[in-house]
Amino acid sequence: MTKHKNNISRRKFLGQSCAALGYTTMFSSLINLKAMAATAMNNSSNITVGSDYKALVCLNLGGGNDSFNMLIPRGNNEHSEYTTTRSNLAIPQNQILPINPNTSDGRTFGLHPSMPNMQQLFENNNLAFLANVGTLIEPSTKLDIKDKVVKTPLGLFSHSDQTQQWQTGRPHERTNIGWGGRIADLVQSMNSNENISMNVSLGGSNIFQRGNQVIPYAIRTTGSIGINRYGRDNIYDRLRTEAINSMLDRDYQDIFKNTYKNTIKTSNDAGLQFQEAVDEIPEFTTIMPEENRLAERLRMVAKTIASRDVLGFSRQTFFVDAGGWDHHDELLVSQANRLAEVDAALQYFNGLMAELNLNDCVTLFSISDFGRTLTSNGNGTDHAWGGNAFMMGGAVQGKEIYGDYPVLALGSDVDLRNGVLIPSTPADLYMAELALWFGVPASDLTTIFPNLSNFYDTNSGTPPIGFMNMI
Repeated sequence: MTKHKNNISRRKFLGQSCAALGYTTMFSSLINLKAMAATAMNNSSNITVGSDYKALVCLNLGGGNDSFNMLIPRGNNEHSEYTTTRSNLAIPQNQILPINPNTSDGRTFGLHPSMPNMQQLFENNNLAFLANVGTLIEPSTKLDIKDKVVKTPLGLFSHSDQTQQWQTGRPHERTNIGWGGRIADLVQSMNSNENISMNVSLGGSNIFQRGNQVIPYAIRTTGSIGINRYGRDNIYDRLRTEAINSMLDRDYQDIFKNTYKNTIKTSNDAGLQFQEAVDEIPEFTTIMPEENRLAERLRMVAKTIASRDVLGFSRQTFFVDAGGWDHHDELLVSQANRLAEVDAALQYFNGLMAELNLNDCVTLFSISDFGRTLTSNGNGTDHAWGGNAFMMGGAVQGKEIYGDYPVLALGSDVDLRNGVLIPSTPADLYMAELALWFGVPASDLTTIFPNLSNFYDTNSGTPPIGFMNMI
């Protein structure tokens, strides 16, 4: 490797810097490298700066939620059909929590017994479901797929591919630019903060929020990640902070040192700005459920939202990861525990938004790798395709089941094989509706979702699905 006049190589310099600042410092700074430098841009969307606020909260149920045990047919005939197909994994009819959608196709439905709070949120018009949604490139029937006359998503049934496609909105290609990031590229000029990304992640680095101009700003449940032990009060940490400040305040002739120093300083200053803002938020009166990691993450989402005016944000996205849904085994017990955590956390977050008087401004929505097989593999289920999602918030047209809830009998027109359901609603429509509500013009939707025109006319003047109140 070529050495510079001071005889310090890039590799040696980075190694020495890690030793001086600590590996946690280096790691957190690199995660937020570009996020700290997110700047307002002029874009072609003709979106003007306004005083209104909107936030999208993406809840990622990583691993593939068995969502046909989340939203369940409850009527006698339908439940009998469901039980025949699901066999030892069926939820007993008398345990299903009933829901009463405003619109009915004659069938009755209910929720998993671990979801009493979501049942109430649904009945109070704050939550809705979207049935049998999944990644699609073009309209696809069972015969079309078997005859291979339609394009199907790359790496279908693969965790990595399907996770990527749900976060990019591009099932026809592999890319690391997400649809939340592409939206941020278009609307970031609505924010006045030029130092902190509008895309805030409580799930580390993720594809969903990565754009061409904007990338995620990763935080934790206590706030910014920042430099390890920077600014603490004990004597060792004070000396350490003074030493770091001395390094960050210097100008270096070496271009690598100076670039690295400026990156760390910008990251640190933004982290301090963020932490100061969220620390000023008074404690919420809504009681947080105990031992609930998802609720802790959503609490920090709420604190960040409460800091929006101080931080200068009119638009924000949040990515919240809640993994642990790959239930090839012990489905009934494991899913019951995971759904109970989500159920309590969503009730808590809804309460926080009500406390902040921002229910109409914040929409939480779920994604997952894929649905799971309706058939049992013995004690669990395997990777499949279509599944059910949920949306929560004051702008959601709640107390409805959108899309087409499928017949759960094996061998149906949407059963590809062994209980693998072909999605009846493409994920593009789901994502596009959220984007429209967020402020993306219809004319820009196909830039973000290039396959959208296969399912939806952006000039129609009507929403893709209709679950969001666009006013």
